[in-house]
Amino acid sequence: MSMFSIGLSGLNVAQNALNTTSNNISNVYTPGFNREITQIGEGREGGGVRVNSIERQFNTFVANQLNNATTQSSALETYNNQISQIDNLLADRDAGLAPLMQNFFASLEDLASAPSDPASRQGVLGTANTLSSQFRSFDGYLQDMQSNVNGQINDEVTQINNITEQIAGLNKEIALARARSGEAPNSLLNQRDHLVSQLNERMDLRLNVQDGKTYNISLPNGQPLVTGTNSFQLEAIQADYDPQRTIVGYRDGGGNLVQLDESTIKGGALGGLMTFRSETLDKTQNQIGQLAVSLSVAFNEQHKNGVDLDGQQGGDFFSVRSPQAYSYPGNVSDIATIEFDADNIDQLRAVDYTVRFEGGAPVVQRNDTGAVVDIGDGWDAATSTLNFGGLNLTFSDTPPPQDGDRFEIQPVRRAANGMETNISDIDKIAAGQPVNPDDDPADWVASGSGDNRNALALQNLQASSIVGGRASVSGAYASIVSDVGNRTNITQVNLE
Repeated sequence: MSMFSIGLSGLNVAQNALNTTSNNISNVYTPGFNREITQIGEGREGGGVRVNSIERQFNTFVANQLNNATTQSSALETYNNQISQIDNLLADRDAGLAPLMQNFFASLEDLASAPSDPASRQGVLGTANTLSSQFRSFDGYLQDMQSNVNGQINDEVTQINNITEQIAGLNKEIALARARSGEAPNSLLNQRDHLVSQLNERMDLRLNVQDGKTYNISLPNGQPLVTGTNSFQLEAIQADYDPQRTIVGYRDGGGNLVQLDESTIKGGALGGLMTFRSETLDKTQNQIGQLAVSLSVAFNEQHKNGVDLDGQQGGDFFSVRSPQAYSYPGNVSDIATIEFDADNIDQLRAVDYTVRFEGGAPVVQRNDTGAVVDIGDGWDAATSTLNFGGLNLTFSDTPPPQDGDRFEIQPVRRAANGMETNISDIDKIAAGQPVNPDDDPADWVASGSGDNRNALALQNLQASSIVGGRASVSGAYASIVSDVGNRTNITQVNLE
């Protein structure tokens, strides 16, 4: 080989190296691009130099670490964006429930000072209506968030399916390119790795590189999303235990749609949404509902111990939405009625339950912890009635419940949505108490328009532990605000 040929080979290699450098500079801001270097080797025939390959500067370990960090960061950012909305709602000193509850009980104090004064009575109705309206507004805001989460889950699933299809397609293109040229198609490899990074922004996944070339991707539970050149679809579907809840389903190779447990989806924007919903949104909506029910039932029971200006027994002052129950597909029986148990309202909790029948009897399980609830003698097989947690349930008896039947119970999830003030006539406020309280209410005798004993009893409910038998209404609301605030702070600290 002549010295001119050797020199020419050197120039050609230098030109290739300059081209590689130029390409690196040109793509410095290209998403997913990995820097390349020109690998140089000795010429094969009689000396000189040649380009062995142009290699990507790609470190699999570093890429995996970055993807894991991306998954966690995306989940935290999504969680923070959502929980901050609730935190701002609850912490608003002007629009929150705390000042409205304070105003309501202050109006009862005014009523106790002047029980027959029309202005005092109108003040009670006015503050009661404002408080009821704010409870409905809070629930409406939280329910809008539930709907928004459903929509965002649907959007994320669509994006995930689009990405997995592209990765499966690139697996095929990369294999064909390697077969044609025997070299790695760097541009296609960059595209695939960038798609994997985007996928990790949306959910936590498992990546397995087959034979050092083909990417196989699966869910944390092992179900495949990408296998070679094939991709499997996720679907945003309605939960069979709650028609208002969107969850993720998996379409397997046989075309069967399987509902994924919500705990399966972790990390990324999708995992952040589902974790926020289960940990904070559901809990907060239940707590607001529990507060509305506890206040309403306790107030109603005390109000019915008094007499109004017409000498009649007081009626229900507030109303709330009834507990919700949903039957699972395939159930033999159904729930005929479900209502709050006023006598045991102190047992009401801000949680959802699953009731399933085993051995001819119901088993009640908390959805938040999975703990089985001791129902004691709350089940009456003769009447198909179940009493637990401040609830009375009656199951249909044609046919009666069978083993395997399951029901989703949401005692207080939408309770605040139906909070209303039932009384519009100021004379119907029962501020006094009868002189003969032990007699039948039909025979009660009023002690006079100046009697304020029941107004005082109603006002004293402010400091009573009427929420779950543990906290006052003010204390319970402060606990809700504190819990959400702490979660928000922890999320923001983890983001930093």
